[in-house]
Amino acid sequence: MTAVPAVLAAMALAACSPGGSETRVAPPPAPPADIAGFCAALHEELPEKVAGLARTTTEPQSGLTAAWGGSAIVLRCGIPKPPKMADPDQDGVTVNDVAWLLEKLPDGGFRFTTGLRKAYTEVRVEKEHATDAGMLVGLSTAIAATVPEGISSY
Repeated sequence: MTAVPAVLAAMALAACSPGGSETRVAPPPAPPADIAGFCAALHEELPEKVAGLARTTTEPQSGLTAAWGGSAIVLRCGIPKPPKMADPDQDGVTVNDVAWLLEKLPDGGFRFTTGLRKAYTEVRVEKEHATDAGMLVGLSTAIAATVPEGISSY
């Protein structure tokens, strides 16, 4: 995956967080045990803040999900391999040695999905907060520390 200059140029530092004490996040279907183990380790290492947004409790509570700033940034670990992962023309970016597939969503937000890791992790970012690729720094650090490099079997 290569860096996407247009995306990085368009992104600027994210502002403050929306409120909210709980966010509804549908966990992915139950992944195999080894992948769930990587996700549990990741869940413990996730930062308390991402792009200046505080971590939010997810409902239902799951070791496969996390959120910051309400639903501004939502993470789901252990998702099945996204079909777009097989498309060599997809855009991507590498942050702290973690490769991310980059998809612009119809609502103006973004979806980032890790590649070349033993568990796929998806991060959705609302349009208003999709202003800084730097938000992936802390998430990438946690992923690099807990999810080994390789190709997920799921």
